[in-house]
Amino acid sequence: MKTYHIITFGCQANLADSERIARKLEMSGYKMTAKPESADIVVINACSVRQSATNRVYGKIRNLKNKKIIIAGCVLKEDKKKLLAKNKNIEFWHPDEYFDLTPIASNSNATYIPIMTGCDNFCTYCAVPYTRGRERSRPAKNIIQDIKNAVNPPAGGKATEIWLLGQNVNSYKYGFPELLKIINDIPDNFKIYFMSSHPKDFSDKLIKTISESKKVSREIHLPAQSGDNAILKKMNRKYTISHYKNLIKKIRKAIPDVKISTDIIVGFPGETKEQFQNTVKLFKELKFSKAYIGKYSPRPGTPAAKMKDNVPIEEKKRRWQILNEIANKKLN
Repeated sequence: MKTYHIITFGCQANLADSERIARKLEMSGYKMTAKPESADIVVINACSVRQSATNRVYGKIRNLKNKKIIIAGCVLKEDKKKLLAKNKNIEFWHPDEYFDLTPIASNSNATYIPIMTGCDNFCTYCAVPYTRGRERSRPAKNIIQDIKNAVNPPAGGKATEIWLLGQNVNSYKYGFPELLKIINDIPDNFKIYFMSSHPKDFSDKLIKTISESKKVSREIHLPAQSGDNAILKKMNRKYTISHYKNLIKKIRKAIPDVKISTDIIVGFPGETKEQFQNTVKLFKELKFSKAYIGKYSPRPGTPAAKMKDNVPIEEKKRRWQILNEIANKKLN
């Protein structure tokens, strides 16, 4: 019996992909093994979003020199070249090759369901449009069937959490508020989560739908990325800080018990100390429940990679520490 082993890096989208890759391999006669050293094929579901994640992939392939390796997930062209230079036994799979397959769930409590893949926003720092391509939405009927299979499976092991995934779920082609309402009305006991949302597309209709839906979590992840308008413009985020603050205000008014988390990048090319202080002000004013803070690293092929990465790493670390302390309520 031929065997496979999957190593997953990156976000929940990659975890969902791994469950679909498992289906693709088992349809071809492979069986999963927990030991990569004994597997006939090792799949590495990679992430090119940050250099640190790419470096971890390099480390893995060094230890798998005599194995057939499949690299899936988010991989930039430059990273593909470097990976092939290190190991010629690599085959690359694009997310479209397994996106529509029924997953083999790896977690009985939480099920990760992509409602779309790719992105049309082209934020200047982001690799996703170049690794996953343009936006493509799944038909609602397929998503609903995946959810019904997860919350009421024939063999038991019901999922209690449904995670709807997309680089920007708000731009789901067939209407994200409408999709949430349909899922909320499925008569089983489960909680609905979603990520990620783009502030420019978070509509009043979506806020109203969440406030009226008992199953939709009151935890909303809404990446700000920066607290400065000039940096947001360089990032091609297509909203202002005023828009972002007003959006948070509307959400909190409609959903009083909401918890809002965010993403922030420190040390983006050209970010001055004064511009960083605008992000500090945003943190202190909005009091996020949680924050995921990243130190900028250039990704080959993205527009930001052509900008001068002129914030020293020690300064990036200092800014990260300041925001981390605020996020953890260590500062007033």
